[in-house]
Amino acid sequence: MSAQAAREVRRMIVHGELRDGARINEVRLAAELGVSRTPLREGLGQLVAERVVRSEPRLGFFVAPFTIAEFEQLYDIRPLLDPEALRLAGIPSSASLDRLDRINRRMQAAKTPPIAIDLDDEWHMELLAECPNRVLVELIQQIIGRTRCYEYALFRETKNVWTASNEHELIVAALRRRDLASACSLLQQNMRSGKAPIVAWLTNRSRDRQAARQKPNKPKTLF
Repeated sequence: MSAQAAREVRRMIVHGELRDGARINEVRLAAELGVSRTPLREGLGQLVAERVVRSEPRLGFFVAPFTIAEFEQLYDIRPLLDPEALRLAGIPSSASLDRLDRINRRMQAAKTPPIAIDLDDEWHMELLAECPNRVLVELIQQIIGRTRCYEYALFRETKNVWTASNEHELIVAALRRRDLASACSLLQQNMRSGKAPIVAWLTNRSRDRQAARQKPNKPKTLF
């Protein structure tokens, strides 16, 4: 229930149903989602860890703003970390490569952005499963959590899901050839390919928000 609540609140934030900086009314939101306040608060706690929501003592939860600056700082880290983790992990076993193919096919068939994101994360964690540097893997997992809302915006479009899955296929093909250097290079490219669509979405989102703030209010009628 708490994970479901987190997914729904994340979706509402991405779609602008919960505005940047807005205070979250827990009673109203729990009723709207059809859950009690306990799983909702647990879900909001998960979003606080992702930096999507912020918590202020005695005031409650607030929607954290999306910014291009934060996104670029976060998104530029994984192209550095993931290829190094794969280099340390080495060539995965045949069984692991087969699992990567199965996860990727499920990702291609995903019907919603949250499912596609979950499978994309599962694919990358399977790829790096044998990395001996667990601190490095934990850092990657932390970045995954913090970029989840941005990834939601990316995977709303089916073409972006297919781009990612096609890149996954190329990585696995290189690993089956035992070409670790090429696989690391392709992984770095995969980590970078989603940046431009998300920056474009953030730019349009900021422009729409600015236009909405500048739009004059309609005069109220008396009758």
